[in-house]
Amino acid sequence: MRWPAAGLLVAAALLVLACLAAPAQAQSAPAAAQRLTDALGSLEAVRIAGAWLDREGKAGIVQAQQAAFRAARPGTIHHLGPDAALWLHLRLLRAPGERQAWLLKFPMPTLDHVTVFQQGAAGWSSETAGDTMAVVRWPERGRYAYFRLDLPAGEARDVYVRIQHQAAADIPVLLATASTHNEQVQMEYLGLGAVFGAMLLLIVACAARAWVYRDAVFAWYAVYVLLTSLAVASFTGVAPHLLWPGFGALGDAPTPMLACAAVGAGMLFVRNTLGLRRRLPLQDITMRALGIAGLALAWLPALLPKATHLPAVGAYVTFASVTALLVAAAAWWRGDTVGRYVFAAQLPMVVAVVATVFRALGWADVPYVSQYLVVLGLVIEVPLMLVALFIRARDRHSAEIREQALSTQDALTGLLAPHLFQDRLRQVVTRHRRDGESAAIVYIDLVNHARIRETFGTAAAEQSLLRSVIKLRRLLRDVDTVSRVGEARFGVILEGASSRASVTERAARLIAAGLMPLPGLKPDVTLQFHIAALLLNERSLEADEVQAALSAQLARMSPRTRRPIRFIAPEQQQVSDPPADSSMFAPDIDLDSDPVTGARRRPDLTAVR
Repeated sequence: MRWPAAGLLVAAALLVLACLAAPAQAQSAPAAAQRLTDALGSLEAVRIAGAWLDREGKAGIVQAQQAAFRAARPGTIHHLGPDAALWLHLRLLRAPGERQAWLLKFPMPTLDHVTVFQQGAAGWSSETAGDTMAVVRWPERGRYAYFRLDLPAGEARDVYVRIQHQAAADIPVLLATASTHNEQVQMEYLGLGAVFGAMLLLIVACAARAWVYRDAVFAWYAVYVLLTSLAVASFTGVAPHLLWPGFGALGDAPTPMLACAAVGAGMLFVRNTLGLRRRLPLQDITMRALGIAGLALAWLPALLPKATHLPAVGAYVTFASVTALLVAAAAWWRGDTVGRYVFAAQLPMVVAVVATVFRALGWADVPYVSQYLVVLGLVIEVPLMLVALFIRARDRHSAEIREQALSTQDALTGLLAPHLFQDRLRQVVTRHRRDGESAAIVYIDLVNHARIRETFGTAAAEQSLLRSVIKLRRLLRDVDTVSRVGEARFGVILEGASSRASVTERAARLIAAGLMPLPGLKPDVTLQFHIAALLLNERSLEADEVQAALSAQLARMSPRTRRPIRFIAPEQQQVSDPPADSSMFAPDIDLDSDPVTGARRRPDLTAVR
């Protein structure tokens, strides 16, 4: 009984060992060859591949041949870290009679390092590509790594792939025919070219506007769009392929460097666009600090290893992007129209950036994240930010125009400021002496302004000045210059006037219009004007002398004078001219009137307006 029992134990032990050894043999045995035909076009290589993780990252092709590969699972997030390497094993067979060559490609521009081993007549050969080396050193230049497979028709070949990537990622591996790959590349570059072409046109247009209009806001926007476009171009592989294919000194550092710089510039631009300094001072300090921090952190990837700088860059990009979105929402909530557009612009870009960072660093398994999601966010963000910029620029320009108007126009009447009137007067005097062009300079006093203010108040006095301006503008041409040169004094330059008759006719109409009652006006106040004039063809004086002479003439006039229109005497009295101190009014107009209510005896002036 002992021997049968011992035999049973031995048999059971052998059976267990056989069961344990059978899976290992099955795993290490090569899988059946995948038949490739031209009709397939492309397929996902991970579904037909075996996978093996080399945790130390020291194995070569010989060790990989002896390793136990397991069936790869699509969608797996690989956390390789700085040392481990992922090996894939493919057994491929190009069907006899098929014409298309096949490629093995890795459509992930940020993939660190990938090596493909193929067995030929002379043994194993290898080719290497990846983001950590210059594109010119790749076997095939492009946005991402791809390799041409040597697959003789009707002969099964083994292909081994060694992948190193420090960040956590779902690494895509595709098999495609050469024609299918070329079509996909053309379609990809068609879309990317349209996006980046539009960005370049926008940058040039904003730079030109900043130059022509001396508007620094559009220059900052051009810089922001340029950095953002470069960051997206680097992330999608366009920049390494087309802009700096021979540059590999920094490895894969340019992508996180440009990301930090773009986010930092975005913080400063959003801060400036929202005008946070006065509206939200705390948020303004935060955004400024984040902007400066982004420009400083941009140098971190060039100085520290990837395992150290990548989490810091990811944390900064995520925090800063979310902060910008929240600040825009706060500005919108406070009623800022620009905040609404900034929020709408930032939302898709922030979602794309945060999802990409979380998936790239393995912080969350975010499905359906593609490199083109960031491109889509860029397409939505840039036009909306431009709309926000135009709205803010319009508001700022309106404020500047109002500020300039205060320095060039009288605040109450809107007439030309006194210093500009003096400049115009000097130009007229100079032109008269040089070319002989005549002009009339007229000073007009609203003589009952002080009495109106004392009797009816400041509001009625200001209203009387505005009524005076309205009556003046009805009598003047668009080319005539009119200014408020005193509290109740107006200066007028009538260019081309050479006779007293034309000046007197306008002066008489102004005085008559001031004496006409305005229906429904409360209080019922009429306007009384005194007018002094000088013709340059009668008396050529300097600008300062003209103003002094006219002021002196008005000062000599009594408030109750019957001759409210007076001219400065000419240098040589002409026979055809009326006396210098004469009035051109009809003798039946009596202007001896109360300074507030006007004349006691009014003529029929219904025809005068």
